Amino acid sequence: MGTAGKIQRSRRRHLRWLRGPLALASVAVGFATAGQAQRKDTGTLTIVVGAEPNLPVRLLAANKADIDAASLMFAPLAWLNKKLMTADESAFEPALARGWSRRDSLTLVFELDPRARWHDGTPITSRDVVWTLNTARDLAAFPVFALLMREIASVTAQGPERVVVTFKRAYAEQFYDVVYHVAPLPAHLLDTIPAKRLDASAFAANPVGSGPYRMGTREPGRQVDFVARADFFLGPPKITRIVFLLARNAEAQLNLMLDGSADAFESAVLARQIAPVVGRPNLRIVTGPWLSVGYLLFNRKAYGDRQTAHPILADLGVRQAIVHALDRPTLIRSVFGPYAAVAEGPMGQATWIRRVAPKQPGFDPDRSRRLLRERGWLDRDGDGIVEKDGRPLSLRMMYPSSNIPRVALGEPIQEMLRRVGIKLELDRLEPRVWLQRRSRGEFDIDFSQVTLDPSPTGIVQSWTCAGIGGSNAASICDQSFDRALERAIAERDEPAPRWRDAIAALHANAPAAFVFAPTQTVVLSTRYRQVDIRAEAPWSHVWRWSVDPGQRLARDDR
Repeated sequence: MGTAGKIQRSRRRHLRWLRGPLALASVAVGFATAGQAQRKDTGTLTIVVGAEPNLPVRLLAANKADIDAASLMFAPLAWLNKKLMTADESAFEPALARGWSRRDSLTLVFELDPRARWHDGTPITSRDVVWTLNTARDLAAFPVFALLMREIASVTAQGPERVVVTFKRAYAEQFYDVVYHVAPLPAHLLDTIPAKRLDASAFAANPVGSGPYRMGTREPGRQVDFVARADFFLGPPKITRIVFLLARNAEAQLNLMLDGSADAFESAVLARQIAPVVGRPNLRIVTGPWLSVGYLLFNRKAYGDRQTAHPILADLGVRQAIVHALDRPTLIRSVFGPYAAVAEGPMGQATWIRRVAPKQPGFDPDRSRRLLRERGWLDRDGDGIVEKDGRPLSLRMMYPSSNIPRVALGEPIQEMLRRVGIKLELDRLEPRVWLQRRSRGEFDIDFSQVTLDPSPTGIVQSWTCAGIGGSNAASICDQSFDRALERAIAERDEPAPRWRDAIAALHANAPAAFVFAPTQTVVLSTRYRQVDIRAEAPWSHVWRWSVDPGQRLARDDR
């Protein structure tokens, strides 16, 4: 699963790229000429975002903007490698930990870098790491993180610079589970605050971090600034200021790129949206496999009632009929063009099991109608909608009105279901309302889009019995899938067959109709060099970028 990149530097080459394979996300761009070498290569990066980072701490994050901001402000123990090789601890890159070793198959030892400091100047020590990992494993306060790190048995300190982590069993991703899910937090500021109250603390809104950037000024509803730390222990960033510029509408976001107000924009994009960017000499498009996936999530429980089975969607045959009714390749081509692939499960394009997993059952409207008939759903009154016991097969699908891909796909999906006799009403909701309803189970079908963890083991959050009460908003609980998933996670020698079995078990129970796996698409100014964009955290390595001295702007000196 690699990402190695290629940049299009002219209109002709870019148009040729549009007809060929996708370029990939991690790229190294250009060098200054001899005449430019004496000029400044520092500056500002203005990034267009669709939401404000209100809780920019990975442990507390509520949206992608929070996670992106946290990646600037907090350094992990080690950075995941570009190829997303989650089972190879030797391929991770040192960060707060300068090194690590194994005592045995159940014990990892981390040595912290003594140069690392919190933004307030306090040294980062083993106390911080131990407190953070043990807090994240608090099931009552952080059930999702506790589930992800459930195989960690203990975290202890041996002196100020050494952390020892022991595990309940041997498995391939022990190292990943320690370093990826949460970054260390400052225990000297937080260990007196109850875990359940951390999100309401002053620290949550204005964190003291460990990374290359600290929080700067905030203009609510407009922008948030991040200022580089000249004393960052791994080296001073050349990008001295990062601005998150807020624009909630996708067209407005791209317009800020086109008029020069912004330097970077990352999103799933529609073919029609990206067209104005093609050929712009000051912009380039960087694409690569991503970890995002969009799907129709079927609620197993009644609308807003976690104790009662859903009167329609609890029936496996109805769920399968919906899956067979969707012509997903046509949906993807018509809406995304080359900027997405058909989703075949809870996997993004960059998820390694995508290469070995079985495909989801495909488009077969005749089979869809047959499944409905077999379960007593018939169109007795000739209105085109099937009924059962006098009740029409009518469902509501909700999605946030701010998400352009889901908005664009809503009506075509509605029409495809109508053709097999299913009435689908569309609920376009303000994002906050959508999120509230999703968390309360107040939906029939939720058109979801999530960015997955780099490891496929992360699907335990949303698709297993253990995830109910956390990320499993649809109350999915299939013991056969859970057992198959645990076997796949535990397998160390030949995992691919186990993962094929697990995804096949998931498809057999039809918990969702997986629709699209978008390409990571970044519109970026040509001003930047040494560009490195990561699938799991696009801006985490901006501190290593620089500005072409010949393309500096007035805002670079602010």
